[in-house]
Formats: sequence, structure tokens, C-alpha cells
Amino acid sequence: MSVETLQELLVDELKDLYSAEKQITKALPKLAKATTSPELKAAFESHLQETLGQIERLDQVFDMLELPHKAKLCHGMQGVLEEGSEVLEDVEKGDLRDAALIGAAQRVEHYEMAGYGCVIEYANLLGHKDVAKLLTATLAEEKAADEKLGKIAKQVNSNAMKQAA
Repeated sequence: MSVETLQELLVDELKDLYSAEKQITKALPKLAKATTSPELKAAFESHLQETLGQIERLDQVFDMLELPHKAKLCHGMQGVLEEGSEVLEDVEKGDLRDAALIGAAQRVEHYEMAGYGCVIEYANLLGHKDVAKLLTATLAEEKAADEKLGKIAKQVNSNAMKQAA
């Protein structure tokens, strides 16, 4: 598909985000299972529920824009998640793996924050204020998830450092 207007770009990016969120729902249970930190496991499980809500929100956006609920493979998220899954093979289970999983998860959050920031701007410019409002709620959740991971990282990273000594 050739993208020639801001409206088409908005739709294209929404399909990309839809794919990204669906990919994340498959990855989060694996991350939760791979961690040893109860706090990190709870954060992954909690964010899985949030992500399911974010997919529902995107469904609402597609309805509001009278579009089919259709994903376009998000290669960027696919790559970020593949890199994150390498941690499971490369790092033994424990605090060091947890630290690496947090880094991988924060990359996911940052990718999502960039995508949602763009579509919110496009929606606002195109006069889709209700769409922008829904997407802004998702962006706030992504930022909160990133902050939560950052807080958990302080303890996990400290534990990983102690193990190395």
C-alpha cells in the first residue's frame, strides 16, 4: 500500500501498533515465566492485562474510524522482541537475567511510546480528538510501565551486581 496522506499514515501506523500489541501479548507470559523476581513477574503479568486492554482500545479506534480491525506486521517490534528472547538463551536464570529482561522490556515500552506519540499527533491534526484521547490513555500506561520497570531495575540490578562480586 502506498501511503500518500496523513490519514493513510495514521491508519498504517495504527495497523502497525495493533500488530505490535498482539506480539507483546505472546511475549509477556514467556518473560514472566523466565524471571526470578516476584515483583518483576507481577509487573509482566499486570502489563499483559493492560496490553489486552490496549488492544481493545485499538479495536475501538478502528470502529471510530470505520476501519477493519486489521494488523500490519510490525517488523520493528518483531526485532525488539527477538532480541529480548535472546536473553533467555544467553543469560542463566537469576538476577542477571532479570536485569537483562528489564532492559529488553524497556526497549519494548520505548518503541511503543514513540509509536503512540506519533499517532496521537496525527489523530489530533486530522481532528480525531476522541481517537487521540483513547490513544493518549494507552501512551500513559506505556509510560507508567516503563517507570515501574525502572524502579524494579534498581533492586534487581543491585542484586545482580552483588552476585558478580
